[in-house]
Amino acid sequence: MKAVSALEYHRQTSYQRHKMTAHFMDWANQPNPYKGYPGVEPILLPQDTAFPNDLLSHILKKESEGQSPAGIRQEQLARIFQLTYSLTAKTRHSEGSFYYRSVASAGALYPTEIYLAAQGIKGLDNGLYHFSIAQQGLNPLRKGDFLTVRSKRDPIEGEPPGLLFFLTAILFRSAWKYRDRAFRYHLLDTGHLIENLLLALKALGLPGTLSYDFDDRQVTRFLGLDAQREIPLALVAVSEAGLQTQDPLKVMADLAPTMISACQVSQAERPYPLIEAAYQAGSTLRRPTVESSGQSLPIGWTLKQEIPLRPEPAWPEIMAYPEAVIQRRSRRNYLKDPLPREALTALLESLALDETDRTRGCPTIPELLSLGLLIGRAEGFEPGFYLLDPSRSHLSLVHPGLLMKDMARICLDQDWLANGAVHFLFITNLKTLEERFGARGYRYAMQTAGRLGERLYLLSTALGLGCCGIGAYYDQEAADLLGLEEGSRLLYLVAVGPVKKMSITK
Repeated sequence: MKAVSALEYHRQTSYQRHKMTAHFMDWANQPNPYKGYPGVEPILLPQDTAFPNDLLSHILKKESEGQSPAGIRQEQLARIFQLTYSLTAKTRHSEGSFYYRSVASAGALYPTEIYLAAQGIKGLDNGLYHFSIAQQGLNPLRKGDFLTVRSKRDPIEGEPPGLLFFLTAILFRSAWKYRDRAFRYHLLDTGHLIENLLLALKALGLPGTLSYDFDDRQVTRFLGLDAQREIPLALVAVSEAGLQTQDPLKVMADLAPTMISACQVSQAERPYPLIEAAYQAGSTLRRPTVESSGQSLPIGWTLKQEIPLRPEPAWPEIMAYPEAVIQRRSRRNYLKDPLPREALTALLESLALDETDRTRGCPTIPELLSLGLLIGRAEGFEPGFYLLDPSRSHLSLVHPGLLMKDMARICLDQDWLANGAVHFLFITNLKTLEERFGARGYRYAMQTAGRLGERLYLLSTALGLGCCGIGAYYDQEAADLLGLEEGSRLLYLVAVGPVKKMSITK
């Protein structure tokens, strides 16, 4: 199947009321949530490590570290992974135990995997590793010096350590349930994990830099992926680390077939050609002929009122950042209480923090997304549909009215959603996105939406609020409700509000 544009992919994977086809879960072929390598013994990371006892607000607001680290030990590496991707809760069912994780995921299917190319880490051989979340350890895949590490430090002190994290998605894990629409969740869920990783690095004083632009074919071969089953989506570098560029496809040996076959997570996986077509459209780095001007997305709305946001001197957090990571869940047992103004202001402030210095060549948030919100019950605000301007820190009213029940009906008739105090909306213009950034712009927007969604999850937890992300809705009905122009679509919805006693929903 030939590559398809983001707009065409969204059209073909849109949900339509009364046209949803029956889909029965093939429980006998439920994908394995843990990737392992036969015959490979993981290097277990230290578990008794001390975490930075800081507030999430302080981490989000503090300046990113600009200096390369003098040294990284396994204990620090363990903290990074524990704050990024760890098992946080257990539930029992007829088939045994299921473990929830520190990152949000559609259907709790967890398609994202993490790989690490490490150099100069004390106690760890230079090489490529796969992170085993089940064992909190590193599966060694390749030995050698694969990184270039640039630094302004005195050369007499030696080169600084380098870390290059690779984030991938195993396609069948989400496609098993969501079929062709699953590529949306591969991107959103990877965005969730990116935000966790960047926050962990920042909390530990390490300079993390995100990039969505790389040679997919080179990375796929380097990681030993089966390109039909697992795809690379993002890189995060520490200490300006990058893959060496001396024609690695010719000099690098393929991993053994048994290693590559580890990408298979079910005995009876089926391909989804539309997912492959959507991925292939952005798998090659091709820049559009017209460079982006840095302008925000065209919104097409007539704004009725501007409301300046007054920053809160301190956000009303009730727990520190590490605890928020561990306690994060999708909680949706909302009370019909208004969201306190200071809590809403904190949530909006967090979305306005666009740390472009931590991205490498990636557009800013306003170039990729329009940030909207439906307010149902919030102190000091009338119900209605609003837009957030992150650069100017103010809200604009698009149109008044209580729209929560309408949106709940559009989100596959999930009535509980109407009780959320605020629905945060991540919207893009798919046509403009591709014109500005090429086919890979879809990855930019979706993963950025996932990053911001995870930020809302963590901050809501720290504020003692409930939070639940929604990626399933009747697409055209959502566009009609919001008055979106042609080519514009809702990518992600995150509902926040006061909740009853906390309980796990996914």
